[in-house]
Order: sequence, then structure tokens, then C-alpha cells
Amino acid sequence: MKRLFFVLMLIFLFFFGLNLWSQEDCQVLVPEIAGQYIGKCKKGLASGKGLAIGIDRYTGTFKKGYPNGIGTYTWSTGEVYDGQWMDGKRDGVGSYSYIEDGKLAVMEGIWEEDTYIGPEPERPQVLASIGINRYSFERQGEGNQVTIYIYLNGTNNSDLEDFTAISTSGTQFGTNNIIGFELITFPFTCKLSYYSWNRLHTSRNFTRFEFQIESPGRYQLNLHNN
Repeated sequence: MKRLFFVLMLIFLFFFGLNLWSQEDCQVLVPEIAGQYIGKCKKGLASGKGLAIGIDRYTGTFKKGYPNGIGTYTWSTGEVYDGQWMDGKRDGVGSYSYIEDGKLAVMEGIWEEDTYIGPEPERPQVLASIGINRYSFERQGEGNQVTIYIYLNGTNNSDLEDFTAISTSGTQFGTNNIIGFELITFPFTCKLSYYSWNRLHTSRNFTRFEFQIESPGRYQLNLHNN
């Protein structure tokens, strides 16, 4: 029994000691949180989920020694940022909370290169969908344009009948399967209707899709017919 206990202790010490060595040898490249690190490591740099503590504190995911992905950073002065990171900087969607005039203040929205850009844009709303297998909206930047791509079986669906597109503003451009509206004003509402072949190409189905976009920008809408 004593021998078994001794063997188990050796195994425990071996792996525990190896883990300690790996943590000490794993670097965090942000000086303010580089004091102590517990977590995953790759090629000597923090990579994956981890906890880094120095003057400040960060818990979340790392890549090549920097906060990258989703994580929470707490400053020694009490401010907290919870959200997306890239290369050690706030980048993406996040929430930053701090005390101002004795009250809690919160900045929520989009961050880029550690700078607050503004509130997160409202997502487009689908008001009606008939004959659509799936759809996706992509905001591609600033502007006042919407481009719509229509697909069937993964390829452009150009064989449409009785196609109509009605919008609340903008100038229409494009062809049957790729249409768009430019110089639009927001909120923007659009109604599409047409007949399209089904996936087996055995009959034509009626399709109707209506959507509304509140936040300004340049958008792409992908429609995939049944």
C-alpha cells in the first residue's frame, strides 16, 4: 500500500511539475498582464484559453501571446472591457464599463484598433419569407446600397418569372438574379416576388421575400430558393 502511494505521488509530482514549468515558460506579450499566466501554450506563447495577471488582469482566449478572440480585461483602476479582441487590442463587439462622476457608465458597441466606433448596427429584419430555403445578410461597410443575389442549388438563379421588386427608396440596378438599390435612405424596406424552379426542376414555386434595414450601410443579401 505504501509503495502504491509512493508511485502515485511520483506520477503526480512529475505531471504537476511539468505543468508548472510549462506555465513559467509561456509568455504573455502585453506587459500590464505579463506577471503570471495559467492556461494553454504554444511555442512558448500564450495560445488558447488562459488567465494572465499583472498590474491588470485578463481572462479569455490568447493567440501568439496576445489577447485574441473573446475575453474580459480588468484594469487596476477598476474599468472592465468584456468582448472581442484582436492582437491585444479591443476589436469587434464589446462592452466597456467605468465609473464617471460616481456612477457606473457603459459603452457598448463596435471597437476597432482599441477605439470605440459606435453602437452596434441593428440587424436587418425579415418581414416575410415564402419559398426561401435560407438567407443571409452581410454588412460590407459604410454606404447606402443593397445588392441582392438569388441562388438555386448553389448557383445563380437566373430563370425567374414575373419578377417584381418594390422598395421605399433608391434607384434599382442589375439583372434578374443579381439586383440592387443604390442611393437609398434608411429605414429601407424592400419586397421581392417571383416564380422560380424548385431544386428538382420539376415545378415552379412562388417566392416572396420582404425585409427592412434600419441602420445605414452597404449590404449584401443572399437568397437561396427551395
